[in-house]
Amino acid sequence: MKAIVMTAAGAPDVLQLQTLPDPPLQHPTQMRVRLKAAGVNPIDTKLRQRGSFYPDRAPTVLGCDGAGVVEAVGNRVERYRVGDEVYFCQGGLGGPGGTYADYAVVDERFVAPKPQSLSFAEAAAAPLVLITAWEALYDRGRLQAVQTALIHGGAGGVGHVAIQLAKLRGARVCTTVSSEAKADLVKSLGAELPILYKTTDFVKAALDWTDGKGVHLAFDTVGGALLEQSFGAVRVYGDVVTILAPAADLNWKVARDRNLRLSLELMLTPMLQNLPDDQKHQARILEDCTRWFDQGLLRINLSHTFPLGEAAAAHRLLEQGGMVGKIALEM
Repeated sequence: MKAIVMTAAGAPDVLQLQTLPDPPLQHPTQMRVRLKAAGVNPIDTKLRQRGSFYPDRAPTVLGCDGAGVVEAVGNRVERYRVGDEVYFCQGGLGGPGGTYADYAVVDERFVAPKPQSLSFAEAAAAPLVLITAWEALYDRGRLQAVQTALIHGGAGGVGHVAIQLAKLRGARVCTTVSSEAKADLVKSLGAELPILYKTTDFVKAALDWTDGKGVHLAFDTVGGALLEQSFGAVRVYGDVVTILAPAADLNWKVARDRNLRLSLELMLTPMLQNLPDDQKHQARILEDCTRWFDQGLLRINLSHTFPLGEAAAAHRLLEQGGMVGKIALEM
């Protein structure tokens, strides 16, 4: 098979198109999927820069998100047959099992039926951000109907699906964006108040929007100083969820004074710690999202696609920052 192999840690040019053996089925519940597309995520660029989680498992093929067609099944696979279309978030953290390739072997427990309303590229761009936003808002933040949410980076990969998931839960959403064009996008996704953070104090805007009380939940998808700044926008006994590690010198005083509950969200944990029940939970999240996609209640904003051999160009684009939506590689 053709695959993008990470030849060393470093700049995007370390991603090289090579030929590798087709991956074999090693367990009876596994399936081999002929990939049609792979999502490109910030975790991919971070692993490329610093090295994978498993540097001893060479060669390294990046890519957690994938969508394709089942080509072979183990003798204990029950839910899927050859020819079925699936999507998933599995592998890509080290070793050859990533999705920047023609094939991937995945356990049937950890995949979901691909939404029929999405192209393969759109479907491949969806899993990681869907699971991240779902776990952050629903599982960590316990967002409920009629509550209010501040979602940072609403036009980005995680942010644009988080807006939609919050609305599907019945919550009201305000979100930070950097331009009028992005403000128009997030309004089309259901955000009630776009906040142009370059010219507007988002804390004051969120407080004004909630009659001075603050939002029930703030979701930080950006990191840095933004987490600490967000504390003042959240109501007493509210929730803050971040997908980035808090800074070592973060001042917790406002959070403590307001009795805020802070949650950390890392959707990779079930893979990294080999927690199959939690991996199955993530597959069920994708199954629910499949229904919403096909009912027209959810959409993925795929802004750029690249051929598999141009993975380095995809990484360069993502690292420029300011992305709207997602990037995918097509095989």
